[in-house]
Amino acid sequence: MKIRVINKSHHPLPAYATLQSAGMDLRANLESPVILQPLERKLIPTGLYIALPAGTEAQVRPRSGLALKKGITLLNTPGTIDADYRGEIGVILINLSNVPVTVEDGERIAQMVVVRYEQAEWDAVEVLDETERGAGGFGHSGEK
Repeated sequence: MKIRVINKSHHPLPAYATLQSAGMDLRANLESPVILQPLERKLIPTGLYIALPAGTEAQVRPRSGLALKKGITLLNTPGTIDADYRGEIGVILINLSNVPVTVEDGERIAQMVVVRYEQAEWDAVEVLDETERGAGGFGHSGEK
């Protein structure tokens, strides 16, 4: 799938790290480092603008290494970039650690996964079909 992109950053375009990677790393595009205090959130620019094909979305997801090593994750995750959005891709980072964390220019801050989707159409009914699970949820299937 080809995706049209404008790269206003001074970093290379996102790329897959391995042949079987699902996500491409997004990098911070900063004029100066950004410090995130504990529990602080900030919108971090990437300098990327994309035009996705109709019927696709880009999901912006946390990077596991940042979460484990620094306590940094994303709010609104996965974030959805719709096919008709043409603004800059921004990543909402939050510091869940108990110490300030510095985000550097060019640092890999999130991953983006491009997926196809279908739009749903509602069919209003009075009764739903029965299933073994029924209305069970929130731990209904047990703890083990």
